[in-house]
Amino acid sequence: MKKRFLAVKIMKIVKFGAAWCAGCLVMKPIWAEVQAAAPWLTVEDYDFDESPAAAEQYRIDDKLPVFIFLDKNGREFLRLQGEINKDRLLEIINDNKDK
Repeated sequence: MKKRFLAVKIMKIVKFGAAWCAGCLVMKPIWAEVQAAAPWLTVEDYDFDESPAAAEQYRIDDKLPVFIFLDKNGREFLRLQGEINKDRLLEIINDNKDK
């Protein structure tokens, strides 16, 4: 008997940072808290310097950090750049989790 798996589509966030990025270092513990508060959230985390193909695909320049919010169909609906506080991130995530 074949097993069937249901593909669950949920909102995803694509993050870009770099070791030399001060704002990225500030965001690191904030993201840990956000992911703990929203464990269902899918996050792709890229290092700008180590992932040039992904940076090109998402049209990222060296103004980091960048957070790209994708709906469950993979379409970008929001792009944020720079430091963002935890409450604002959680508000955005919770307001859009059904997208």
